[in-house]
Amino acid sequence: MQHLPERDRPPITARLRKAWAETDYARALEQLRRLADELEHTHPGAAGSLREGMEETLTVIKLGIRGRLRRTLESTNPAESMIDCVRTTQRNVKNWSSGEMGLRWTAAGMLEAEKQFRKVIGYTQLPQLAIAIERRLHLHQPNTATTQEAAIAGTM
Repeated sequence: MQHLPERDRPPITARLRKAWAETDYARALEQLRRLADELEHTHPGAAGSLREGMEETLTVIKLGIRGRLRRTLESTNPAESMIDCVRTTQRNVKNWSSGEMGLRWTAAGMLEAEKQFRKVIGYTQLPQLAIAIERRLHLHQPNTATTQEAAIAGTM
């Protein structure tokens, strides 16, 4: 949205939200691709930005997650809240002596953020999420028996 003039943002935002509200991954992806193609001529920076993260923004749709858990996973609020806690923890450090020190202060900030974490909204659907992820992983792993058979057949 930062690549667009203010006057063009509302209709583009509406189209993005419409695509992200889809329950069918292919339809959502097609809507976003069409939007990126249209933006390419007038706002190439916005089109490139949209294409850059297009498929990642549709992950929860691809996994078939719905309801409260979907709303939770679509939000960046938990991550942004944690990052804000890290920044707050680190802001008083005046002399950064090494990269390791930065990592320690980041970890300290994350531990501080952990105190504010609450129950995941939609947590009862987490087993369904785990099953959906496992299913996707198995779809992308080659069948080892078939691969071994093909290798043996190729040597004969």
